[in-house]
Amino acid sequence: MCVYIYCRVWNRCCSAQNKMENQDLSKFTIKGDPQSLQNKISQIRMAGPSKLQVIADFDGTLTRYFINGSRGQSSHGLLQQGNPEYDAKRQALYEYYHPLEFSPTVPLEEKTKLMEEWWGKTHGLLIEGGLTYDTIKKSVSNALIAFRDGVVKLFEFLEERDIPVLIFSAGLADIIEEVLRQKVHKSFKNVKIVSNRMVFDKDGHLVSFKGKTIHSLNKNEHALDMAAPLHEHFGDTDGPNYDNASVKNRTNVLLLGDHIGDLGMSDGLKYETRISVGFLNDNIENNLDNYRNAFDIVYLVSGTQT
Repeated sequence: MCVYIYCRVWNRCCSAQNKMENQDLSKFTIKGDPQSLQNKISQIRMAGPSKLQVIADFDGTLTRYFINGSRGQSSHGLLQQGNPEYDAKRQALYEYYHPLEFSPTVPLEEKTKLMEEWWGKTHGLLIEGGLTYDTIKKSVSNALIAFRDGVVKLFEFLEERDIPVLIFSAGLADIIEEVLRQKVHKSFKNVKIVSNRMVFDKDGHLVSFKGKTIHSLNKNEHALDMAAPLHEHFGDTDGPNYDNASVKNRTNVLLLGDHIGDLGMSDGLKYETRISVGFLNDNIENNLDNYRNAFDIVYLVSGTQT
């Protein structure tokens, strides 16, 4: 069922090796065991939609990595505080920590501490620099960010069938919601966001962040308590309530991510069957083997693809 959804909406066929012979493999590929993938498809179809959930990363997964040949912005990267001094300070942090995030020589434990340090400093600068919600709206309006082709149809397809979607992001929940408002102009009653959520005062000034920090190395279902239904923040309270217990009982998973580390988004869930789709956005030649070994399906992205 879930791969049928994926293939139908994203116009990709990946159900069996013999169907791929006439396909353009420059745009996508699957791992070397198509029979295992087919078995997973059959198991999920037999269990039905009531056992299925979708877990997705946001930046570079649901959003386009390239837009008209240019690198699209992330939910963190698009934010302009309206204060050049603090924008420059956050950029300096990015330039220092980002290479460490992807360094193959930094041990995971040390890297995790560095990510906590980076996110903490960045959040502190947002508060100290006087970020307002109006600034967020303006930043999104001016941003180079867009959803991949088919994402809205996918969300609508899942909503019609009461299949929950968990968006896990190390970015900022309030910005993700604003992107949905401005780029999609609608809410989805089956969507929850697990991300860093801001707290604003009555005048719209950022004063704190809610709960524990979610960074690139700890976004998994252990952080599910931070999830909030999207429709609540859009003022729509008529949608179904997917509480955390009911979500964890949905033991079949379609997982979408653009980093191998995104596979950890389902760590807190005792799933029975998981089909993982990896979006390989950059440095394809060097990363393809690792992605093929890690994901069930790998979608290859070039500078002209969406």
